[in-house]
Amino acid sequence: MAVTRLKRKDRRNKAVANNKVAAIKILKARPTIKLVDVEAIKASFAK
Repeated sequence: MAVTRLKRKDRRNKAVANNKVAAIKILKARPTIKLVDVEAIKASFAK
């Protein structure tokens, strides 16, 4: 049996992996939310 390479599937697999890595990088680039005023948030819900 001859060995053939599934080029289309190989490209798709690499694209999926690269998209996942890119999505993780985008999420990590976002700054974390700091100094949240919990009491002000609770007061806004009480209205």
